[in-house]
Amino acid sequence: MRIECFLSQGCASREALEANIKEALSLEGVQAQLNFQVIGEDEARRLGIPGSPTVFLEGRDLEGLRVLEGTVS
Repeated sequence: MRIECFLSQGCASREALEANIKEALSLEGVQAQLNFQVIGEDEARRLGIPGSPTVFLEGRDLEGLRVLEGTVS
């Protein structure tokens, strides 16, 4: 699994985001390639990134992915 996190310069959420992702992966026993990338406004527009932080899972914005019923407690 590939997880890409896009952040603006100085985004205060990086540490909490990284800790939350690593905890979720550990709890589920999932291995993933985790990448953090600081990007500017121009690159964010080009990639269609609406805000910071934005998380892509396998190249798709996590915000737009459907959660399967019964998988969230």
